Amino acid sequence: MPTYTHLFSSPPPTRDFSALLSAARPFLRGELQTVDPDLPSLTSILCATGVGECYHRKGNVISHLFGVYRILKIWCAPDSVARCGLFHSSYSNSYAPLAIFDAGTSRDYVKSIIGEEAERLVYLFCVVHRHRLIFHDLLVHYTDSELVEHLSASETSVKEAKEKGVFDSSEPWRKKLQGIIPAEGIKVEHIKTGEDVIISRRVMALFLFMTVADFSDQFVDYEDKLFGNEDGRLEFLGDNSTAFWPGTGKPGLWMNQMSRIAALYSLLAREEEMYIEERKQKGREDKEDGRDEEIELVLPPVFDYCTKLVDPNDQITARDLYWDAIFIKEWEKAEKLLVESCAKNPFVGEPHLVLAQVYLNGKRYEEAEREAEIGLRLLLEWGTSWDKRMTWEGWISWGRVMLGKAKERDWPTSAWGITNLGLVK
Repeated sequence: MPTYTHLFSSPPPTRDFSALLSAARPFLRGELQTVDPDLPSLTSILCATGVGECYHRKGNVISHLFGVYRILKIWCAPDSVARCGLFHSSYSNSYAPLAIFDAGTSRDYVKSIIGEEAERLVYLFCVVHRHRLIFHDLLVHYTDSELVEHLSASETSVKEAKEKGVFDSSEPWRKKLQGIIPAEGIKVEHIKTGEDVIISRRVMALFLFMTVADFSDQFVDYEDKLFGNEDGRLEFLGDNSTAFWPGTGKPGLWMNQMSRIAALYSLLAREEEMYIEERKQKGREDKEDGRDEEIELVLPPVFDYCTKLVDPNDQITARDLYWDAIFIKEWEKAEKLLVESCAKNPFVGEPHLVLAQVYLNGKRYEEAEREAEIGLRLLLEWGTSWDKRMTWEGWISWGRVMLGKAKERDWPTSAWGITNLGLVK
């Protein structure tokens, strides 16, 4: 799997379509050993514990654990972070009381199978109250507009630091972030013992990074009903235990809040790299103890490399336009709905793929090719589907079929012709 190391949290060079597909192909083909030689045995160990029999909102626990792992690997996360994602519920956590392994007796065993650094991250991930920490202690300090403003200001700061060697820790965006999460990290409470746990700033950033992967892998409208998320802000203000699982399959309204978390992650990554670079310029090359500076903070490609926010109202409008288009009887009328949906929320791929089919139906091959490639790129970058009525693998294969047929300037005009589609190139 490719990795990218970059200075000052600038996005890595955008991977072309073939590179994205190459990164996804081992997952599409089930060639797990090419992703990580130990991955087949790691998944077997998890399956042997019975997690495939345990309920999860996504279906079962193993499908969610593997889904998070896949997302993290496609985002070029280091192996220790991706393995943490695969085992992220091992000792139970603030969201799921299911303990796959006993933290009191099994930590050495887990270390032996996933590595010491990955196990340490798993342990920290499980013993802090992640929901309270992220949603009540961090995000509450930022409005959407302030995050947008600070993203812009931090980009300017990074440019000044790179080009002129100018560092100013009193800038509003840095001062606020340092006040919430100082360079030495934060002290939180162990969810079971009540003891103090020190979380470094880089580990806190990883919690944000992994939370975006965690939520994006599982959320549909069922969670919106559970937590009263009618406004799309995902603030968990409601409490409806009678909501029927699995919901309607309608995409969930999670993108505003996850784009906020991604933005905060981007700010933390920029602050961390500026902090380290400024220290180096002062002649202090050695890493500081307790700051986990060996952990690489990579930027996932979602939300334009964590630099854009999704407006909650635009998110709702885009989702509803897409849903209306899906169930419209006259396919010709779907185009307008889908074009507007894509404009309102340009960060998901499925509306583009459905629009590609509209264009194929109308023999508008150039437009179909464009939309199929946009939709596929977004789905490949996410590593999971937004419309979870179909699996990520299913959306990818359908999109590739449409892209291939659009390039061939050919599309079936009969039901049997459609059912015979399948070969991808």
